[in-house]
Amino acid sequence: MCLRKSNCCSTVGPVRWDNLRDSAAGPARKPGAATLPLFEMGAVARSFDTPGFRGMTFYEVHARTIINQVPPASRMAFRWTINPYRGCSHACAYCFARNTHTYLDMDAGADFNSRIVVKVNAAELARRELAAPRWPGEHVAMGTNVDCYQRAEGRYRLMPGIIAALRDAANPFSILTKGTLILRDLDLLAEAAEVTDVGLNLSVGSTDPGLWRSVEPGTPNPQRRLEACAAITGRGLRCGVLMGPVLPFLSDAPGQLEATVRQIAAAGAAHVTPIVLHLRPGAREWYLRWLGEQHPELLPRYQGLYGARAYAPRAYQQHITEQVRQLAERHGVGRACPAGARRLPRARRPAAAAAGHPARAAASQGVQLSLL
Repeated sequence: MCLRKSNCCSTVGPVRWDNLRDSAAGPARKPGAATLPLFEMGAVARSFDTPGFRGMTFYEVHARTIINQVPPASRMAFRWTINPYRGCSHACAYCFARNTHTYLDMDAGADFNSRIVVKVNAAELARRELAAPRWPGEHVAMGTNVDCYQRAEGRYRLMPGIIAALRDAANPFSILTKGTLILRDLDLLAEAAEVTDVGLNLSVGSTDPGLWRSVEPGTPNPQRRLEACAAITGRGLRCGVLMGPVLPFLSDAPGQLEATVRQIAAAGAAHVTPIVLHLRPGAREWYLRWLGEQHPELLPRYQGLYGARAYAPRAYQQHITEQVRQLAERHGVGRACPAGARRLPRARRPAAAAAGHPARAAASQGVQLSLL
């Protein structure tokens, strides 16, 4: 159906992935409990006739759970995530989350970029699950799968409710994003930082404008992201930069690394963490297709560096990391910033908030976790 007096077209009904099962135990379920559908029946598919959303479809669903446990085998340094969206309009050719779209019977390429699943009840679920007696109060990471501040967030506004729920629970969390829309929520983030540990990071792999337009076509340009980092720091919140991915033979030359780190330092970043491109299934095919179209001469070099592996050789990764470490020291990353970046003072958490939750009380005293 088409909604009257609206630039939105909607359809209501079952979709191909209505019967998908989620075997992971959420915070409100015991491990080994009966599997549940990922989403309630009757997703609403919407399209919007506005330039920013043209050609995209949004599937509004009611998720069963929103706080997800990271698989034990993961390399991530955190155990829990919140992902209000699946698929991402940033359309980064290298995005490692692409393969997750195939679980929804969609492809990891164009569908991932343009068919976005929106968990419209994310904030409600976050508040409920954070209050559950069995929730341990551990760090929750956001933006580590797909970007929580992608274009859709401007319309659906899921993050304010999620941040407010984390703030009210005094639950530590972190956000990694390429989206400058995070500035909209600065007041909420500052309030949360008064009662818990809040880690904020912008992702800027390179400041080369030509490379950005080609490989990250749906993202704000790197300069705007660094301006967002400066604005966050200017509010007294610590903000770091994930310098990733570093793309072999495209953004890894010494001069390119120095230019990027120099601008990260000028933005007042509290720290910089480099990460080299990894090519997991789904991302590998899409990225190498992009590489073959844009830089076909590099395909043999990538084959020589990666072979059939998802990760670049450890020696190459260490070489990049050491260069960035030295550059960060030279340019004073973490030492100078627009307003002397500082952690906001922690207010004493009301005793009632942690009553009966010793694990939460312990978590609230912990050191902020690193994203990587």
